[in-house]
Amino acid sequence: MDTTITASTLSPTLYVGVEDMVRLVQRVGLPACIAGVAERIEAAFLRWNDFDKRARLACHSADGVIELMPIADAEHFTFKYVNGHPKNTRAGLPTVMAFGVLADVATGVPRLLSELTLTTAIRTAAMSATAARHLARPGSRVMALIGNGAQSEFQAIAFRDLVGIRELRLFDTDPAATAKLAANLAANLDGQGLSVTVCASIREAVQGADIVTTVTADKTNATILTPDLIAPGMHLNAVGGDCPGKTELHADVLRCGPVFVEYAPQSRIEGDVQQMPADFPVTEFWQVLAGQAPGRTSAEQVTVFDSVGFALEDYAALCFVHDTARALGLGREIDLVPQAVDPKDLFGLLRAPVDALRIAA
Repeated sequence: MDTTITASTLSPTLYVGVEDMVRLVQRVGLPACIAGVAERIEAAFLRWNDFDKRARLACHSADGVIELMPIADAEHFTFKYVNGHPKNTRAGLPTVMAFGVLADVATGVPRLLSELTLTTAIRTAAMSATAARHLARPGSRVMALIGNGAQSEFQAIAFRDLVGIRELRLFDTDPAATAKLAANLAANLDGQGLSVTVCASIREAVQGADIVTTVTADKTNATILTPDLIAPGMHLNAVGGDCPGKTELHADVLRCGPVFVEYAPQSRIEGDVQQMPADFPVTEFWQVLAGQAPGRTSAEQVTVFDSVGFALEDYAALCFVHDTARALGLGREIDLVPQAVDPKDLFGLLRAPVDALRIAA
């Protein structure tokens, strides 16, 4: 029986590696990538009921967490593999590393295998800014950015372009991280249009801020923000609390105003609201977009976006990467899945001459 794989039997999987993603961002531009992913995130959240949703699956250890984040609609299934290991930077490794897959629901064929470490930074910033556009006080121009690590430049650019932030007030317990962020924004054209102030404390950073973004990495029940730091009208964008035992906000901060989340069953386990009783009221963000629940109701109101990262955002990001990479001719095709002429004869592939197999270069 002929067991040779042929080009007509199965479309190969597009592989977008780190180098491909860097080229994609350089060609499209980081601001345009953030805006493109933000547009897809909002569109996906407006189709909330079309998706088969679940909280992510997590394996925790003393040093960090490794997670799988699946989601599907009638057309596509996606998942992300992602870790969170705060101690990694001491060994020269990223705190967060990720990759993901986009597959056809009808056949199960994987269409895309992509890096998601860079892409996760883009989609997280896009999600933060999308939420702030609907929850922050109109005309917000000043943001405190607490935590100046790997995510911070992306957050700064997203809030500049999508929200209108013009002044950043920076603080990190590691002065080198703040210096890195300030230097990157000053040296990179993507950072133009932002006035940067380096602050000596969280209190100094939040003074006069319209929006406070916390994006810290330590896996601990921290209290980055306490009630005495919160001023009327602030929007709090809490990004760093994203697994059990990891928080950024004092519990009383969550009582300062309405709390918005991505997916309540996941957020109650992983978000800052894990500190609160099971009946503590939260609003899923999609309800605000769909007009089913109010967002901000007054200029003096404090709003909290308790963001943990949800698979629907990765779905939007993977669709953006797939379509953009295809349009730009980036990435390469790989044979991730074998197929013989007779799909029931998988064993027969082992008898075929190696040079008869179609293997991507």
